[in-house]
Amino acid sequence: MSERARRGRRLDVASLVGIPLGIGLVTLGQLIEGGSIGSLIQPTAAVIVFGGTLGAVLLSFSRDDIREAFTSLPRVFVVDRQPVEETIDKLVMYAARARRMGLMALQDALDHEPDPYVQKGLTLAVDGIDQQSIRDTLEIDELSLAEHAERPARVFEAAGGYAPTFGILGAVLGLIHVMEHLADPSRLGAGIAVAFVATVYGVGSANLVFLPIASKLRTKARRAEHHREVALEGVLSIQEGINPGLLEQKLHGYIIHAASTDIRRRRTDAA
Repeated sequence: MSERARRGRRLDVASLVGIPLGIGLVTLGQLIEGGSIGSLIQPTAAVIVFGGTLGAVLLSFSRDDIREAFTSLPRVFVVDRQPVEETIDKLVMYAARARRMGLMALQDALDHEPDPYVQKGLTLAVDGIDQQSIRDTLEIDELSLAEHAERPARVFEAAGGYAPTFGILGAVLGLIHVMEHLADPSRLGAGIAVAFVATVYGVGSANLVFLPIASKLRTKARRAEHHREVALEGVLSIQEGINPGLLEQKLHGYIIHAASTDIRRRRTDAA
């Protein structure tokens, strides 16, 4: 077992540093320009922006979707437990054992296999299920797992879309309040400042918190999808009795192909 696997799940330093770093530097910019942190703390603006965003998200998604979104938050701050390279090494080991001793020799090892997707695929292979049926079964599972992993990202992405709009709404409401007190010039400056803090909350929370979380969750979901695709090809190759060395080359090549496909997909989405 690799050193990375022995250490188990590790904290994702980039995610842990990213949010406080972004918020901290924005706040530092405010201080450099002579502003104060206190001027950015406005409970009324927070209620409008975050309350409105929460209400819109609750209306847009089911209770289960929102629960999954919040329970998925820890995944943003940890590194994936099992890298795909480790899965490839394990599949190559299974292939070598199957070629020496037959598929039935994998039965004992499968009882201790931590990846349920690999375990299910190899169990079907050991049971003598034909390749097309195995592929169909695992692809159905893949579609279900991919949809389940995508839902939390959509919730945070929606929050990132709603928050700036409620920031603008808060600013407009604040300016309406200012206009009601035009006869008192001493209250105008503070009133306008409060109005625009709502915009800061909306734009800031969307681009520093909600959208980055959605992006990280979607990235992890795509990595898990590639991981399962590699596992599927590995299981079918083991059932074929492929040479372990050839299997290793095939799966590593599959990773490169999947990565290049993902890059092209991102460029298309950006365009």
